[in-house]
Amino acid sequence: MIKAGDLVFIWNPKKGDNFLIKVTPGMSQGTHFGQIKHSDLMEHGYGEGIVTPKGEVYYLLRPTLAGYTRRIKRQTQIVFPKDAGFILQHMNIFPGCTVVECGTGSGSLCCTFAHFVGDEGKVCTYDRREEFSALAKKNAEKWGVAHRIEFNVRSLDEGFKERDADAVFLDIPTPWEYIDKAYEALAPGNHLGILVPTANQISETLVKLSEFGFADVQVVELMLRYYKTEPNRIRPEDVMIGHTGYLIFAVKTLPLPEQVQSDDVDGDAATEAVAEEEATE
Repeated sequence: MIKAGDLVFIWNPKKGDNFLIKVTPGMSQGTHFGQIKHSDLMEHGYGEGIVTPKGEVYYLLRPTLAGYTRRIKRQTQIVFPKDAGFILQHMNIFPGCTVVECGTGSGSLCCTFAHFVGDEGKVCTYDRREEFSALAKKNAEKWGVAHRIEFNVRSLDEGFKERDADAVFLDIPTPWEYIDKAYEALAPGNHLGILVPTANQISETLVKLSEFGFADVQVVELMLRYYKTEPNRIRPEDVMIGHTGYLIFAVKTLPLPEQVQSDDVDGDAATEAVAEEEATE
């Protein structure tokens, strides 16, 4: 049965009405077809329908992380689910890992990271705006993952406190200015992710990634198109989710040891000497 404090996604098949609510006794949710009392929800379970005073059915669905992050209270642009899922896989986020993030914003991606690192993992997120950090914390508390997150109100000019992190993500206006900070925080062989909204930001970021020796650099843009679900009228929705940002991924590598570099130089010199000798003969 649904309990006080649970999140419920209320959905109506006729109107397409949908609401994401936290069940609070004494409260009610207004719809196009009348009020739904929260106390009535507690007499049902997920997957069941509830009838409004006007006789319309609303289904009580278990909310998804994607549905939640799209609807969080926000003061900033958010990282949408279409990008967040791709980020999780390309940065190899796993239960128990430590993720460092700069650009907390409203906490959409922060909540996503925290959901997947589990109780053994940790998300260390940074933002210089205290009001953004406070809002993100409230959003994380509502989803039930705030205990996995360390919120830091701090400028990235001071750098990250963490070292040997499993992943670092930057969602800031000038990421190329802080590649050195990300490099310091990241463990060798692990992944850096970056989100930028415009193409000109990509070029400057790629230059810095090259300077620091990052490997396997990738730039990606994702488009998402939903389809109408009427059996006799299947076609794309009139509006699609187009450009939301460019994603950049890279892997931290260590400089080659001086001895190896020296050996390479010696090897090149030896090869040139052999070539000259053969030419003389």
